[in-house]
Parts: sequence; structure tokens; C-alpha cells
Amino acid sequence: MNIPAHAPLHLLHTAAAGTLATHARQPEGFPYPTVLPFAPDLQHRPTILVSRLAEHTHNLHADPRAGFLAFDAPDADVLSGPRVTLLGTFEPLESSPEVVRRYLRYHPDAERYLVLGDFTFWSMRLERLRYIGGFGAMGWLSGDELDPLPPLSFDEENTLIEHVADRTASVDGLQWLGVDRYGADLKRDGIRARVAFDDPKMNSESLHAALEDCISRYAE
Repeated sequence: MNIPAHAPLHLLHTAAAGTLATHARQPEGFPYPTVLPFAPDLQHRPTILVSRLAEHTHNLHADPRAGFLAFDAPDADVLSGPRVTLLGTFEPLESSPEVVRRYLRYHPDAERYLVLGDFTFWSMRLERLRYIGGFGAMGWLSGDELDPLPPLSFDEENTLIEHVADRTASVDGLQWLGVDRYGADLKRDGIRARVAFDDPKMNSESLHAALEDCISRYAE
């Protein structure tokens, strides 16, 4: 196994959509893949918003075990770009104000689905994952190896985002999506980006210092 440090974690923040593979009910047992947007939760796991009428939602109710593939192929060369396959179970997630607010930062267009009242959130509980980042950079990890550190709370993340948003309010087209101990997610003129920190930030002071570096890069 030769995986660059935190590479699978950063990839889950870079990709905006992934492939969900559930167990089909008819014909029974076959893989049923579908493409859909997702947002990384506070532990970097995929959170999806799905219709109660969708085939994959019915499949998850019958068998919550699933696979999820995320990849980054900016040049459309999917075999050269990094990808990660996650194995685990999806669980329904309460549509709390915190969950809704965070998901809509990543996917603001999803608000039109939420008003229908038919869509629900699901979050993946990881068992194992396989990362492929190129020749010789691949391997398996257990779910708890993705991030062994305690995650930020919703309040902690919101405070950090409000801080950097205030500091960069004059920058047109810049939107901050999320902050965690390993990096920050943002959009610049509609293009998604992930700013990876040099090392994990264990406290508020080091997080603020890392975000100051982000501000200096994107406030120009």
C-alpha cells in the first residue's frame, strides 16, 4: 500500500458527484449504479439527497449496503485521475437545519428539491475504501482510517466560514463551502476547489492561521 497522506479524504472534497451502486430488487441482487451529487459530511463521508420515489432509495431501504465511487478527471482521463471506491452502509439522516444549511453550501440548486418535501438525506457509514491515485499509489483502508481525528462541530465550522467570508466579502465570485482539520472547500467563479493544509490543524488557533493563508491566496 502506497497512498499519499490524506489523499482519499481530499478527493472526497474535490468531487461534486459520484456513482452510487445499490443492490437491485428486480432483478434481485444485481448492482444498480446511478450518478448523483453528494457533499462530504463533517467526517468526509458522502451525504446524498435522494427522492423517496427513486429506485436507488427503494434499494437502500431493502438493503443499505452500497458502494460509492468518487473521482477527479479534469482532463477526462479517468484512468489517470485519482479515484476512491467506498464500501459501507447508507443510513437516513435527519434534515436538521445544520445538515440542510451545510449541504446547500455545496449544492445550492438542491433547495428546489427540498421544497418538494419528497427528498431525504442519507449518509454513508464506511467499512472499507480503496484509493487509486496513479501507478504505485493505491491500496485499501478501513473506514476508521480515513480520518482518526475528532471532527469539527457544525458551530465550529460555521464560525470559521463566517470569519473567512467576512474577510473576503469584497472578492467577487468567491464562496466558502466548508472547513475541516485538513483543508477548506471553496468556489471561485463557479469552479470548485480544495485547499489542502500542510498538516492537520488540531485547534482553533492553528485553523485560523491556516485560513489566513487561504485568504491571502484568494483575496487577490
